[in-house]
Amino acid sequence: MSVSIWVWAAVVVGLLLVLAFDLWIVDRGEPREFSMRQATFWVGFYVALAVLFGVGLLVFRSPEASGEFFAGYITEYSLSVDNLFVFFIIMSRFSVPRFHQHKVLLVGILLALVMRGAFIAVGAAALARFSWLFYAFGLFLIYTAYTLVRDHNRQEEEFSENLLLRTARRVFRTTPDYVGSRVTVKVNGKRLVTPMLIVMIAIGTTDLLFALDSIPAIFGLTKDPFIVFTANAFALMGLRQLYFLLGGLLQRLVYLSYGLAFVLGFIGVKLVLEALHESDVSWAPQIPIWVSLVVIGVTMTVTTVASLMKARRDEVVASG
Repeated sequence: MSVSIWVWAAVVVGLLLVLAFDLWIVDRGEPREFSMRQATFWVGFYVALAVLFGVGLLVFRSPEASGEFFAGYITEYSLSVDNLFVFFIIMSRFSVPRFHQHKVLLVGILLALVMRGAFIAVGAAALARFSWLFYAFGLFLIYTAYTLVRDHNRQEEEFSENLLLRTARRVFRTTPDYVGSRVTVKVNGKRLVTPMLIVMIAIGTTDLLFALDSIPAIFGLTKDPFIVFTANAFALMGLRQLYFLLGGLLQRLVYLSYGLAFVLGFIGVKLVLEALHESDVSWAPQIPIWVSLVVIGVTMTVTTVASLMKARRDEVVASG
């Protein structure tokens, strides 16, 4: 799907305006905790926005483009839910006050959005030039699916700092405590950064690491950079509200890793088969996007329902 530079600009500016409005609404006045009511409203708002965008693609582009967007969006959103657990660990590790957490998440997600945009541009250019990368992406996703199943029962008790975060700690002189929501402050005439900036970098760069499996996954559903970017953007935009809405519910989604593993494995196999099909291998089928959409939707629905049923049974057994 060929998209003009004006459409790209309109979509990017529109997303930024929505995020700016979100930040202004939430952060005006004194800092306060993000309420459950606010979280529910904004999650619903961003999901509705994504649905409207997908319907717009159906009306103004094609059913295939719309299907690719929804398949990519559901996949990215599902992977984001799994990543929220690490965000909880980061917030606890840096002792971020609860009434500042929504701002930390927003800025961190904006950083991730910018970095993912660059990642998508490079990935699209590389895939257009080197077709063998589809085999590499497919095998990588299959391996990632295997590791999700293998590591299902391992609990991540500690947050491992990445290279960029360790570098930021060494380069910047940091205050020992938070200074409201400020990221820099002057102390004895010297400009210092606060832990707020460090935790924002932690959120942003950690999400970029998550993109190492989510970006190949969506390229397995569509080769269109516009759809890849918008599906990622809409999934990221509602992520901070989802963080507060889910809360302790993440601990109940015990089968989430299995569901994600199946989805990533399916997309990995799809990538390899389509690469073989384009190489004129007669027996390799080309899986239509509606099949991918059904597989992803059904898998995540069954995974969520089964997880909540098991959590409920465990609670009954524990109380009995």
